Amino acid sequence: MDFKDYYKIMGVGRDATQDEIKRAYRKLARKYHPDVSKEADAEARFKDLGEAYAVLKDPEKRAAYDQLGADWKAGQEFRPPPDWDAGFEFSGATGGADASAYSDFFESLFGHDFQSATGRRTQTGFHAHGEDHHAKVMIDLEDAYQGASRSISLRTPELDSTGHVTTRQRTLNVKIPKGVKQGQRIRLAGQGSPGMGKGQSGDLYLEIEFKPHKLFRVEGRDVYLELPVAPWEAALGATVKAPTPAGPVDLKIPAGTTRGRKLRLQKRGIPGQPPGDLFVELSITLPPADSDAARQLYREMQKELVYNPRSKLGV
Repeated sequence: MDFKDYYKIMGVGRDATQDEIKRAYRKLARKYHPDVSKEADAEARFKDLGEAYAVLKDPEKRAAYDQLGADWKAGQEFRPPPDWDAGFEFSGATGGADASAYSDFFESLFGHDFQSATGRRTQTGFHAHGEDHHAKVMIDLEDAYQGASRSISLRTPELDSTGHVTTRQRTLNVKIPKGVKQGQRIRLAGQGSPGMGKGQSGDLYLEIEFKPHKLFRVEGRDVYLELPVAPWEAALGATVKAPTPAGPVDLKIPAGTTRGRKLRLQKRGIPGQPPGDLFVELSITLPPADSDAARQLYREMQKELVYNPRSKLGV
């Protein structure tokens, strides 16, 4: 998937005001509209222009897009980082974009998170319920095992007096419930937009994502660990210490274990009803032959053990 430089498509700088973006769109839309343009690629240019404008005219989408940085080039291979929009607080006004009408690039950024972020504003007389807000937050996997209270900073995109997009920051103390899953939403009542008149404030929904972990990966409530073992532990069997997000446990390695064997620790995954499992995938590592004694041991193994690792290949 190629990166799209929406500022380049619109012919404006990254510091353009919202009014400058609007004027640039109107000018280019007249130039490339398929009904009047003589350009051979008018239809494609007009579609790209509409997509760029859908992002840059919206302060919330624009602030999120700007988070990707200015180092990406148009046409460059692109995959959005999993936490690219973490910490941004969006109102329900961002909903309604038809991602299917735009490119794969647009859909990868805005297709799910922004369409699902439809807020509510019910109105009775001069009273209106405030809009709900939405934000993605990154937590440690260990927090899902134990539960935790965390201080979380959120940035809300808004326009300043000159028409430039800025962000306002606020910090909330949030209780992370034990057993929370990736993708689950936590509701903070009354933390969305204020209501009008006597209308209640909207709510804030925090979508949970796990920070990348150096040891574990997560699928639903199941957790996976790659555990290295020594050749003699795999061949003879052993009991070894294995890390888990809840602390180390004793793990029995069966004799004759081969590389890639998967051991299941029931109910050691993310807590829940039912809890997940922890799967330990074994890899066999070789000690380095970095001394005379180590090299001699390898020579003795070569001499004493009749073993051809390529026997099944017919060679």
